[in-house]
Amino acid sequence: MRTTLALAAAVGVVALVGCSSDPAADHARSTAPSASAAPGSAPSDVPSGPPPEAPSDTSTGAISDVADACATFNSLIAEYAAIGGDDPNAYEDIYLRSEQAREGTEAIDPDQVHGLFAALSLLAIDHASAAASGREPAQSSRDAVIDAVLANVGHCSSAGVDLRL
Repeated sequence: MRTTLALAAAVGVVALVGCSSDPAADHARSTAPSASAAPGSAPSDVPSGPPPEAPSDTSTGAISDVADACATFNSLIAEYAAIGGDDPNAYEDIYLRSEQAREGTEAIDPDQVHGLFAALSLLAIDHASAAASGREPAQSSRDAVIDAVLANVGHCSSAGVDLRL
């Protein structure tokens, strides 16, 4: 079951990333500050700034605007980073909530922030599978999140929210 979910998430992210041709995302990617991290190192902030406002409740799946989506992503990525050890259930919870948030972006322009949640979903389900077998998630899953942040940093900054890794 986890393999199927991981495969479905991977295919979804590849499809989203491969079809992205948003000029604003390309511009944000080329002008964004570097967010490189050495493999195995802890994620860093991109860019730093005051903490975002609390996101709206994603239990209903509704995200009201780009700022809300970016704040929700920041909240989910912080929860992801706070998971200690090898608890696959905690990573699966982040996966499910990321998928729910991704679906919630349909109320706004999904091309703007959709990829943030798709990439986080991929990383979370990959980490759940890896944690269950004592491994680390694939570097490509981590890279997908970095790419999604770089592609959306302009949208989120314009909405007044600094994305975090």
